[in-house]
Amino acid sequence: MTYSEARRRIRRPALAASALVLAGATLAACAAPSVTTSASKAVGFEDVQSATIQIEAVGTFVSPDEGGYEAAGRGSGFLISPDGIAVTNNHVVVGAGTLDVWLGGDTSKTHNAKILGSSECLDLAVIQLTGDDYPYFDWREGDIKTATDVYAAGYPLGDPTFTMTRGIVSKASTPGETPWASLDSVIEHDARIRGGNSGGPLVDDSGRVVGVNYAGNNTYDTNLAIHRDEVTAVLDDLIDGKNVLSLGINAQAISDENGQGLGIWVSSVESGSAADKAGVEPGDLLTKLQGVTLAQDGTLADYCDVLRTHGQDATLDVDVYRPAESIYYRGQFNGDGLEAVQVGNSTETGNSGSSSAVVEGDFVTITDDSNNIQVEVPAAWNQIDGAGYTNDDGTWASVIASPNMAGFGDGWNTPGVWVAASPDASSNVTPDVLLQRADEFLAQNCTPEETASFEDGVHTGTYAVYQQCGGVGAAYLFLAATANDGSYTITVAVQANTEADLAAIDRVIGSFIAQF
Repeated sequence: MTYSEARRRIRRPALAASALVLAGATLAACAAPSVTTSASKAVGFEDVQSATIQIEAVGTFVSPDEGGYEAAGRGSGFLISPDGIAVTNNHVVVGAGTLDVWLGGDTSKTHNAKILGSSECLDLAVIQLTGDDYPYFDWREGDIKTATDVYAAGYPLGDPTFTMTRGIVSKASTPGETPWASLDSVIEHDARIRGGNSGGPLVDDSGRVVGVNYAGNNTYDTNLAIHRDEVTAVLDDLIDGKNVLSLGINAQAISDENGQGLGIWVSSVESGSAADKAGVEPGDLLTKLQGVTLAQDGTLADYCDVLRTHGQDATLDVDVYRPAESIYYRGQFNGDGLEAVQVGNSTETGNSGSSSAVVEGDFVTITDDSNNIQVEVPAAWNQIDGAGYTNDDGTWASVIASPNMAGFGDGWNTPGVWVAASPDASSNVTPDVLLQRADEFLAQNCTPEETASFEDGVHTGTYAVYQQCGGVGAAYLFLAATANDGSYTITVAVQANTEADLAAIDRVIGSFIAQF
């Protein structure tokens, strides 16, 4: 898929985080905190500008809207110690080749900086400026209450002119699930956050930090800041160089124009991180992590919940779609690297008058009637039968999808998919036996192409590919596998009648899952 095609199907979520301004592009931005130090030396309200910084991250990024570009993106941040430690957004700095910092709006002197630690789930990063004797912020002490006067500081739209906006806290603590972060506690306020100044501090009337501005939407007058307590809980680890809830990506949950979650977009990758070692590249789309479909609600919640459950150092199975190559990959973080999922081949198949055209990327997630099976299919395959059944092997959950159910069931001219899974069959029949049964019929009507073992990190089994089926040139794949935890056996049958339909085979094989 080209990036122009990607732009036609990918939309930004309604809640746009404050923008990180780039040369010709706009990225979502967030923010971060400060560390508790001697209150007698920290800046007061009148000196907020002196400890608020502007950051320019230079490097190559890949946007779901603009494609790949090399640019200098600017965001805000703030100093939290006299020796040059500062806080900003994960997505402002992760993957950057160089970092330049300007202090207090003074662009005549450039400070170099390096990244100490980061978190894509909290959208925080700590950086270290060269030099010392810097002005810095302290945290507000005591409770942060509704109606507290607050001020948002930063450098909007990449302009070196410092700005502050005033408001009050409207919600002192609320969950913050957004496309750019997954937070337990954020502050909602009405001090307008403009594009480019997220990452800057939200301060009280004494100049003490109450939170870190990270998201805003002018249309709905929504302004959010990461709560002080959320930030200080992880600040020591980030300063010590320990990433928190992070695999090393610049992450954003994205959806298509219909609001259907597509996955976690990777704008850039931290060198040497778990993502980098696994083979994840800028412009990749993470679709599943440890068997969990990502970004269905348009946020990072599922992605971050997996990290919270297993830890960032665990071996985690991942499914990846690479739009630049139109290829699906499977592999592991902290384990086996990514490998292309190649099922069947791209040999042109015969045409059929009743075959549906599969638009690349135009897929939907369907389930059976019992909600045990989940799989992604072309949106054009909109006739669905989710009824289960029982046979000698046990009780099966089942879902069938096709543009013409009768045509798919009775002949070879219509594409479709049939997925069935049973907890009973895992002890009553093996995948090889199921494949042999299918072959008895398919070999009479098709030309066997290949048979191979199948492993995706969740299932182990065997698949067979058939060509020239039914005398109309249809291609057919039949897969039988058992869940690695032994909880169920699953079969997947997919028929393709055009070259375009072959995309459905890869998508189905890259997305099926069952749970009992």
